[in-house]
Amino acid sequence: MSSATRTLISPATLARPRGRAVYWTVFTGVVLLFALAFLFPVYWMVTGAMKSPDEVARTPPTLVPTHWHLSGYTDAWDLMQLPEHLWNTVVQAAGAWAFQLVFCTAAAYALSKLKPAFGKVVLGGILATLMVPAQALVVPKYLTVADLPLLHTSLLNDPLGIWLPAVANAFNLYLLKRFFDQLPRDVLEAAEIDGAGKLRILWSVVLPMSRPVLGVVSIFALVAVWQDFLWPLMVFSDTDKQPISVALVQLSQNIQLTVLIAAMVIASIPMVALFLVFQRHIIAGISAGSTKG
Repeated sequence: MSSATRTLISPATLARPRGRAVYWTVFTGVVLLFALAFLFPVYWMVTGAMKSPDEVARTPPTLVPTHWHLSGYTDAWDLMQLPEHLWNTVVQAAGAWAFQLVFCTAAAYALSKLKPAFGKVVLGGILATLMVPAQALVVPKYLTVADLPLLHTSLLNDPLGIWLPAVANAFNLYLLKRFFDQLPRDVLEAAEIDGAGKLRILWSVVLPMSRPVLGVVSIFALVAVWQDFLWPLMVFSDTDKQPISVALVQLSQNIQLTVLIAAMVIASIPMVALFLVFQRHIIAGISAGSTKG
């Protein structure tokens, strides 16, 4: 006999009109409160760029701009050279995404399905890097990028200085490996019987089945590069090659507050749009890569 699932509100209470009314009232109130908590900062930032400089600094603040000004966005686009720095960010994020997707996927597939010698030791060493604070790795990474071992060349002011360190992402590699571990072994064995090699199985069988987790890894990779500040600041001393996260700080010295807020709004639009478009893939990929009990 299966045990009944216990819930916060009993079915008997929900069956009564008063119980349903109380339930939906509380549920609607909680949803609205959470929506307000998450959306109000976005509203405040978007409308703050449409206020005058005096109104932004006014105490108490105004919830709705007295006079709507769109000049903050146009000034931010021109004065802070947003098209150039946005393009730099796109190049750096796209390269880091491509490198990470190729190498992390290959490494995860090898550790999961090819079972190399000392594979568990290698995986343990990779996961051990998650225990090291990111700030502690900045100096070794900088020394490596400034004088690349064996080649003795500098990757400073070069997108490769962003792309190559981004490949060493232990979290995304482990997420991919956990997903590959759960793929049906019968499907892979059937492909082997049909004569497919290891690379053919990866390309024709594993990758098509791994779209959810690949979507999650892609989003994590893009967001990580898009919002990073410290590492691009160290790599790019040339202001013309800096991404938007660094340029906003470097160019904000003599810029009005409304223009700076408008630039922040414009800089955040691509990531917000990316999340809204691929939010289903995020949830599906995380749940697919979770441990099955």
